[in-house]
Amino acid sequence: MVTRLTTARLRRGHWLGVLAGLAILLVAGATLMMAGAGPAYRGGLISLGEAFNLLRNGVYVAVAAVAVSIVTLLLSMLTHRSRPALIATLVIVAAAALFYMPWQYWQRAQQVPAIHDITTDTQNPPAFEALAEARQAAPNAVAYPGDATAQQQRAAYPHIKPLVVDKPLQVVLAAAQAEAEETGWRIARITDHQIEATATTRWFGFEDDVVIRLTELDNGMQVDMRSASRLGASDVGTNAARIEAYLKALEARLK
Repeated sequence: MVTRLTTARLRRGHWLGVLAGLAILLVAGATLMMAGAGPAYRGGLISLGEAFNLLRNGVYVAVAAVAVSIVTLLLSMLTHRSRPALIATLVIVAAAALFYMPWQYWQRAQQVPAIHDITTDTQNPPAFEALAEARQAAPNAVAYPGDATAQQQRAAYPHIKPLVVDKPLQVVLAAAQAEAEETGWRIARITDHQIEATATTRWFGFEDDVVIRLTELDNGMQVDMRSASRLGASDVGTNAARIEAYLKALEARLK
């Protein structure tokens, strides 16, 4: 009788170990799929559609990891086994961390309009000249989208305004160039009153084009900026955040 009980316990322990190991494999696979989607696309190994499919499938695998972990946790509690329960708990925590990234992206997408071209001057946006050819080869247009985009921008990002500083042209231009280079943008052209550059997002490597225009005023210099994505109907707030961060950094640099 004692031998039978011992054998049954060993079998239960074996299957709990198998379930815990499966949960680990699933969450590890989900991590590789979701974390690797961006770099794989950026490196040209897969298409954008395949990258998004990899992300989606990674979410499904993470869900499976949670399901297996819950079963493992319940059985561990019934059989009073702490190690499988600990493993299951850690897998659930890891899966929750994985879910946070797409959930946060989805949340941001719901809160901002589906636009991809942001500027401090919606009436007379800085124009792409040196980057016009590169943008013509991309899905999104070279020209500013127009009043509909301007209205949506003003409603969603009322804080996106020109920067006015009491500094001479050459000082502002030098600071603007230095800030763009420090940010890691790829400079396309610099003229007396304008800088054109390309910013590359870290994860997927999406290219967004930037124009910084300097206009002389009676009381100083006005810095206008435009940031536009080459790909995608919505930038999920990326271009507005880029403009805001750049102008704040430029203002601090000039002070």
